[in-house]
Amino acid sequence: MNRMFVSVIVAAIHVVAGVSLAAEREVFDYDGQKSAPAGTKRIAFIASHESYGGIGSHEFFAGSLYLARRINAVYPNAWAVVYTDDQWPKMAPDVNGIVVMINGGGGRAADDPLIKAACDKGAGYMAVHWATEVDKGRQGASYDAWIGGHCESYWSVNPFWKPQMTIGRHPVANGVKPFAIVDEWLYHLRFVDGMAGITPVLSAVAPLETVHYQEGGQPSDLGGNADVLRSVQNKEPQVIAWAYDRKDGGRGFGFTGFHIYNNLANDNFRTILLNGVAWISKLQIPETGVPSTTPTKEELAELLQEAHPHQPAGR
Repeated sequence: MNRMFVSVIVAAIHVVAGVSLAAEREVFDYDGQKSAPAGTKRIAFIASHESYGGIGSHEFFAGSLYLARRINAVYPNAWAVVYTDDQWPKMAPDVNGIVVMINGGGGRAADDPLIKAACDKGAGYMAVHWATEVDKGRQGASYDAWIGGHCESYWSVNPFWKPQMTIGRHPVANGVKPFAIVDEWLYHLRFVDGMAGITPVLSAVAPLETVHYQEGGQPSDLGGNADVLRSVQNKEPQVIAWAYDRKDGGRGFGFTGFHIYNNLANDNFRTILLNGVAWISKLQIPETGVPSTTPTKEELAELLQEAHPHQPAGR
């Protein structure tokens, strides 16, 4: 039987089986998740409650609500919950996947001893956009251990650009076709030596105008420096999403985009995020990717309204 056909059937079964159970696995039912039966894949999202730069930017809470509910709908054996960074969770040691989307960088997560303990026990870790940035030293070492790399000031850059994506061969790339989309894609990241254990999932050659640095000038924290300028001049592919197989069997995933909330409406962009959550949690990913339908403008607006209940609708 055709493998693609089988993959589509499996995805459909997941959807049908999961829809009736998803409502029972509410994304704010933390006690319910903790008491879920053995074999349940427990996934914890930590998201910044507030946007950054205006409504529609860094909408990590709304984005996490969408991703967590979709995972719960597709996988009957998974229970994803969403915490906000102003109600920082005490991470359970038996969590299977941790997804961090927070403003100000991932330093708080990198320094959290309970997150470290969970990762040491094999929990997967996924960092999105600003959460991929941590300080050099202890925080960088934690990220290198969990996801194989990180964004680093005075080494990486954070321009808005439209990369022409090269798609890697990896389960996180299942169902993803070549695409290009404008976002704040951080690149020129700091990876483990030899990129051991890392599989690039998205990469692209960055245009020179994305580096705000001239030879002999002063480097800036995330604007440009001599190293990134040289890399771009040499047309080296820049990895902007990657999967990491840890030596201890755990998994990590980094995704540097998602400044722009409405990019969830892009099927390839959204599928990679869903696949990433599933993969770090060791859930099976169909060959066509974690199934989802393109959210409408109205559906995305409803999530924003849920994330910002005191914000006038339509703004």
